[in-house]
Amino acid sequence: LKASDSLSFLLSLQAEMSRPVQARRLEGIDKNIWVEFVKLAATYSKVNLGQGFPDFPAPDFVTEAFTRALSGGNHMLHQYTRGFGHPPLVKVLAQFYEKLLGRDLDPMTNVMVTVGAYQALFCCFQALVDEGDEVIIIEPFFDCYEPMVKMAGGTPVFVPLRLNPPKDGKLMSSANWQLDPAELASKFNERTKAIVLNSPNNPLGKVFSRGELGLIAELCVKHDVLCISDEVYEWLVYDGKQHIRMASMQGMWDRTVIIGSAGKTFSVTGWKVGWAVGPDRLLQHLRTVHQNSVYHCATIAQEAMAEGFQRELMLYGKPESYFVQLPKELQQKRDWLVQSLDAVGMKPIVPEGTYFLVADISQFKSDVPDVPNSDEPYDYRFAKWMVKNKGLAAIPLSAFYSEAHKNNHTNFIRFCFAKEEATLKAANDILQKWKQEKTSS
Repeated sequence: LKASDSLSFLLSLQAEMSRPVQARRLEGIDKNIWVEFVKLAATYSKVNLGQGFPDFPAPDFVTEAFTRALSGGNHMLHQYTRGFGHPPLVKVLAQFYEKLLGRDLDPMTNVMVTVGAYQALFCCFQALVDEGDEVIIIEPFFDCYEPMVKMAGGTPVFVPLRLNPPKDGKLMSSANWQLDPAELASKFNERTKAIVLNSPNNPLGKVFSRGELGLIAELCVKHDVLCISDEVYEWLVYDGKQHIRMASMQGMWDRTVIIGSAGKTFSVTGWKVGWAVGPDRLLQHLRTVHQNSVYHCATIAQEAMAEGFQRELMLYGKPESYFVQLPKELQQKRDWLVQSLDAVGMKPIVPEGTYFLVADISQFKSDVPDVPNSDEPYDYRFAKWMVKNKGLAAIPLSAFYSEAHKNNHTNFIRFCFAKEEATLKAANDILQKWKQEKTSS
């Protein structure tokens, strides 16, 4: 090569290497709480109450259904099925939600199966949110909502649940975290496209009341706003509380997409089967995103889920139903962890639903050394210190808030109690030993 040609080649190579690689939609959303804390838990924890998955077995009837589908004589279950959902599964889901919502559903147009609830959420934001649209997110929120809105070109608008502590000295409940009606109403305007509702709520375990849902529904109808209703913990409700579905509220069926999860419903989070239920006028756009991204979900897992729902449809409301048994078992586990945390001075907020329990760690500030030149919130420092020094993993609550509001909620951490009795006992042993160390010092 001539010298001039070599120089041109080097300049062109340099120009190519300096060009931004990532799409603008990824800017500012690269950090993820789970990457950091899963690694910490794997490295240091003796007991992991951080991530939201059960460590107890899935029910026999779904694992046996999976085994039959895998090893049975129908070799077509190893091939593609219908892209928008395996016919037996969408049919039984439609039958189930007909019972829950009190309306007729078409399995081919009112139900879509996705790769977990995560993909159902992604389809909602990509299909329904445009550049410049505002999406209201209730804080604290499951952390993927904000980046998914931003990737769709939308603008997240945050409204907090505000803590109104009980005045009678009782333990706090997730019901003590409430929306301010005037504050919520102020977030709706002509740019508002949707609101994300998560009930039962992760991380708090709050189950929204009929009155709270009515307030949200009234504002949605008034401002012609959609509702993305994340109901993955719909069966995990305690103390006789009732999960009320937003789509059942007056005027809301035509503007609501319900998100569901087999992982949370049947304790099989690794199977990654989720679904969206709603009117065809909304789901047709989710199907467009689905067919041009994932397109298809695992056939065998869908076949097993179809059998699981068939069983539960026959046993609906009966004592032997898994949907009746599981919340009873989890309520016991919740109560064990509440007692363990309360005994050592962490003030638990008793959840009305979900896998999760939030605890106030204000009284432990003297245990955790300051980190010089660190701008990390106290709950992050506490959770990292606890897993490294005590072997107990949990998640800082401020991870479930927007950047602007993160520093207002740094005295809480989230535990998962959907664990085997042995796991919860091991957590209690750690806490009791910690208490003794504090007392002796």
